[in-house]
Amino acid sequence: MSPREDERERCPVGEKNCARLDELDQALRQIADLSAQLHIDTLTGLYNYRHFLQFAEQELERTRRNGQPTVLVMVDLDHFKCVNDDWGHEAGNQTLRHCAALMKRELRKIDIPCRYGGEEFALLLPATELPHGVAVANRLSRIIRQTPVELGGQQIWVTASMGVDVARKGEELTPGALVERADALLYQAKIGGRDRVCHPDYRMLRPKGQVGREEKEELLKP
Repeated sequence: MSPREDERERCPVGEKNCARLDELDQALRQIADLSAQLHIDTLTGLYNYRHFLQFAEQELERTRRNGQPTVLVMVDLDHFKCVNDDWGHEAGNQTLRHCAALMKRELRKIDIPCRYGGEEFALLLPATELPHGVAVANRLSRIIRQTPVELGGQQIWVTASMGVDVARKGEELTPGALVERADALLYQAKIGGRDRVCHPDYRMLRPKGQVGREEKEELLKP
């Protein structure tokens, strides 16, 4: 420890057990708690909307700079109002916590799961191609469908609709624009019957002139 650090740690009045240091330690813990509250949704433990906007901008800037794609998965729990109406709001809260826990368990450490608002979630998947993002969404959809919420000896079965889109190098997207695109796909999932994942056609994202595997096989046929 340097002399300057030692000076800061020493009690102003020379007491071994210094009340001022205890107060400072408590104040620092309170500041840390308040800082966490700015970024964490208290109900689900996921990041909140404020945190989502901050990290979405960072990931999109990384995409613009180094070309690594960023996938956004918008998730909406189906018929969530019925859960609240039939089982009560605490059951609705438990359902949100349950689904949030499944998402945290299944995603990578670098992924950023957020509660976007109400029963809607936004999942940022950095350095991820669209097919992998769609595979992640399909896996989450299946797990949510197959894992009921346990509530006082009873089970609540829920499903989720998802829209998946990707930001690629060369696109000047804002977080709002990426959300709008993924939300439009989420809407397709809703009107298509719910409990499904919608995403852009992979062929639309293929670089101009590039031939896909199926097309190559067709060209090579005798």
